[in-house]
Amino acid sequence: MIYILRTTANREDQVMDFVVSNVEKKNLEVYSIIKPHGLRGYIIVEAKSKQDAEQAYKGVPYAKGILPKPLDYSEIEHMLEQAKAEFNIQKNDIVEIISGPFKREKAKVKNIDKSKEEVIVELLEATVPIPITVKLDSVKVIRREGEEENE
Repeated sequence: MIYILRTTANREDQVMDFVVSNVEKKNLEVYSIIKPHGLRGYIIVEAKSKQDAEQAYKGVPYAKGILPKPLDYSEIEHMLEQAKAEFNIQKNDIVEIISGPFKREKAKVKNIDKSKEEVIVELLEATVPIPITVKLDSVKVIRREGEEENE
């Protein structure tokens, strides 16, 4: 059965560590514990029974409780199946950073590490060029090298 454990937002990693520790200590039949990307305040727990899931988080700080109704796999499948997105990004592209502390800044791509899904960029409007490493999904291409800016 699949259950949803409510947690304090941004404390999911700590709750997961405590739950894993409880499962090992109490020898509970919990099969997986997942923190889906982009879902704050919730952890997915797959356990044999609701009692095992409840015992796993009992006494854990920041754990608020299990939602009353178990889920079907089909309801969370889209969160678990990793779909490799093709990133059409090349060296020397001009990109806009769309998240993080440099949000809305324009930068030039210096290097791409597809295995880590990271890109190294230099901010265009910085006085001194400093390489910054950001996630591939944190940038969007706004102009290719060699293309004229038509604005």
